[in-house]
Amino acid sequence: MKLAVVGGGSTYTPELVDGFARLRETLPVEELVLIDPAADRLELVGGLARRILAAQGHPGTVRWTSDVDEGVDGADAVLLQLRVGGQAARARDEAWPLECGCVGQETTGAGGLAKALRTVPVVLDIAERVRRRNPDAWIVDFTNPVGIVTRALLAEGHKAVGLCNVAIGFQRKFAKLLDLAPDQLALEHVGLNHLTWERAVRVGGPEGEDVLPRLLAEHGEAVAADLHMPRALLDRLGVVPSYYLRYFYSHDAVVAEMRERPSRATEVAAIEKQLLDMYADPTLAEKPELLGKRGGAFYSEAAVALTSSLLRDTGDVQVVNTLNNGTLPFLPDDAVIEVPATVDASGATPLPVRPLEPLFAGLVAHVTGYEHLALEAALKGGRGRVFDALLSHPLVGQIDRADQLTDALLAHNREHLPWA
Repeated sequence: MKLAVVGGGSTYTPELVDGFARLRETLPVEELVLIDPAADRLELVGGLARRILAAQGHPGTVRWTSDVDEGVDGADAVLLQLRVGGQAARARDEAWPLECGCVGQETTGAGGLAKALRTVPVVLDIAERVRRRNPDAWIVDFTNPVGIVTRALLAEGHKAVGLCNVAIGFQRKFAKLLDLAPDQLALEHVGLNHLTWERAVRVGGPEGEDVLPRLLAEHGEAVAADLHMPRALLDRLGVVPSYYLRYFYSHDAVVAEMRERPSRATEVAAIEKQLLDMYADPTLAEKPELLGKRGGAFYSEAAVALTSSLLRDTGDVQVVNTLNNGTLPFLPDDAVIEVPATVDASGATPLPVRPLEPLFAGLVAHVTGYEHLALEAALKGGRGRVFDALLSHPLVGQIDRADQLTDALLAHNREHLPWA
């Protein structure tokens, strides 16, 4: 089995490789190819990847290249974890929206739109290269904004499934709080990428006992503190929102906080520098503890499980990003939702979802409309389309603000948007 990782020079990659090493029975990788335009990073990350596999007695080989066509040739699956513009672009995405009074974040709001505009054309070019080389290969997208990027891939007919680590992160945290094994818990996770709610936490599978009321009663304070949300809100809603919902539920407070502290991009850049220095150490043969602060916790477990299900036709139930196709009847079929789905060699088929409460469904419908317009802007360009997408976003929604944000977005992204 051959896997290719586009964005393989990312400091995330050792987390992924560690998962390949530990979970070799689930996903028997024989060849791993890391693809990245940054040759210096590839050398460091690739060297550590080889040492991780060797230290754990994994027989697979690791190589790296900057040539996408050569790297994906013959791959059974291609994992996308790229960041167009690097951390410098992320830093800008987190700064200029604040100047307009909006949340500065790389996956939602105006910053998320900027990332989508930069990313979608690049991902579609890579996917077309994959299709020309080996049309049966699966594409697993971990590249943000996952919902929009996955929708772009599926709209062009690519064999793709989107992946996020939010659900598996909740599963692991809840299992620890309840003193249960993670695989004993099944989440009723529903919404869009980075806009989800845990409506039930079931023991023993999708039809098992719902222990969410117990979780909130016994551990509500800890869960709320982790989300930076009031305990009373969780009790009122009776669900656990994704921490990304804080940008919607406490927008103005979050903007004030962001203006007072260093950006996440600044923190990540410092962590990445330290990590790359560590990766250069020829004696290092495991992922360093510092990598846990980089983000992407449990990414490797989720990626291994999803890729294995696609390639080995297991029919497992996993939380993924895939086409709605009537699952949420108030959304169009071609919307991409994030829900538990049965995953096999044919792709991902969402499990049935209970009717979504209006409090949640309204926001899901609103953001789905934005994502449609964001994809239109990413595919076709044009200032007017960017303005429409921003005006439609629930975190913007005002003419003057959308106009100001449009100018700022274009000014900070011209090098990545040829039409601009």
